[in-house]
Amino acid sequence: MIQDVQGCLRAVRARDARFDGWFYFAVTTTGIYCRPSCSSAPPKARNLRFFASAAAAQQGGFRACKRCRPDASPGSPHWNQRADVVARAMRLIADGVVDRVGVTGLAAQLGYSTRQVERQVRAELGAGPGAIARAQRAQTARTLIETTSLPMTEIAAAAGFASIRAFNDTLKDVYASSPSELRRRNAPHDPEVAETPAPSLQLRLPVRAPFATAPLFDHLGREAVAGVEAWSNGVYRRTVRLPRGVGVLSLRPFEDHVSCRLTLQDLRDLPQAIHRCRRLLDLDADPVAIDDVLATDPPLEPLITQRPGLRVPQTVDPQELALRVALGQHLSDEANSAHCARLVRVHGDRLPEGFDPEGELTHLFPTAESLSMCAPHVRALPAPRGLVMDVLITALCDGEIELGLGADRERARAQLAAVPGLGASARELIAMRCLGDPDAFPPDEPSLRAAAHRAGVAVGSALNDRSLRWAPWRAYAAEHLWASAASHRQAARSQ
Repeated sequence: MIQDVQGCLRAVRARDARFDGWFYFAVTTTGIYCRPSCSSAPPKARNLRFFASAAAAQQGGFRACKRCRPDASPGSPHWNQRADVVARAMRLIADGVVDRVGVTGLAAQLGYSTRQVERQVRAELGAGPGAIARAQRAQTARTLIETTSLPMTEIAAAAGFASIRAFNDTLKDVYASSPSELRRRNAPHDPEVAETPAPSLQLRLPVRAPFATAPLFDHLGREAVAGVEAWSNGVYRRTVRLPRGVGVLSLRPFEDHVSCRLTLQDLRDLPQAIHRCRRLLDLDADPVAIDDVLATDPPLEPLITQRPGLRVPQTVDPQELALRVALGQHLSDEANSAHCARLVRVHGDRLPEGFDPEGELTHLFPTAESLSMCAPHVRALPAPRGLVMDVLITALCDGEIELGLGADRERARAQLAAVPGLGASARELIAMRCLGDPDAFPPDEPSLRAAAHRAGVAVGSALNDRSLRWAPWRAYAAEHLWASAASHRQAARSQ
């Protein structure tokens, strides 16, 4: 629950957008809850209550503010930074696990009893997993109401409601409006969020500023695998597997948001698709806190000044990225992309006909299961790399390595260490981008060592010792060093 009430009060009085998603405030005299940056006049302190989640505010009997739309604020950075049970539970809830398998299924994935999970989540957030999932369903429904012309019955099913009555009651409780009133009052007026028919949806993904867009998307573009990903004309696009079907994500960055077009085979996958976009782009990070720590080291300070708000690109599919990292050991980004593209052409599932009108995206990256069913020689990999892939594929298929959103980071590291030939740098890259560990750091990775040397940070074995100053944000320091090296290479080519 909220501990620093005075700090929250100061943030509300300052309308500080940095705290949007960290907490919510409710006004007892109006029955409304808001995000800290709400532009309405700050109420008297005695009339305020603070909540750690929108679900807790809703359970307290408060309705969402129609002006600031607190349910649409960026997510709390806690859940990506932390590795405890509550953080793992929140990542799984955001990915729709409760809607698919219930709270019991959530607890089973975490390896705890249902009672333990309920108790721990409620103690910290003021609401249980079921209530948090209900708040997410309400937000999904509102998104569909405001961005599509779908009938309400289809929206209710797509958002995960068991009945149209539950759909109507929830929206009235949360927004003090019926679904039809929401559609009438919030008809799209932004050209980026124009009304579109299903299954194509245009959304705005909120971002916690500052947001360094160029290095993030350049990184994704350098690694793009033909047929699965494309980066051109300022838009990053890729295919993705979702729980109920496939999708295509199209992401265009802006300073204060990301324009997102989703083409989905099944609209019930909308919450998962949004969550995976946010995770891929690390949109829920707290850039001010990260930059403040890293800038205290003099050699890093100019890098932070050049790229404030730099994010660490993560993934929409942890198994896919783990396979790509293992395959790409000791290879350049270009060589690894070429190897991956060959795997995709031979073993990847084709995208449904006409799903990508532009024709650039043709396949889904092959799953570990599909790769396990073909003989090793068919994958046409060099012997040492093929052996690593064989062991990793088998471990992923057998569940011996867990890299999902609810994975325990230290246990996953130990599981990866048991894969012969998977180096320490590869394991740290997987921890950084699959497990979302903000303190992962591969000090022996050649390109990182070269970048650190060029930046005057440290050389050789001293890099690991120097990196301890950057905890708990060492992954972001590594990304700054890589971005600096990439910028240097681009400048050299242009001369």
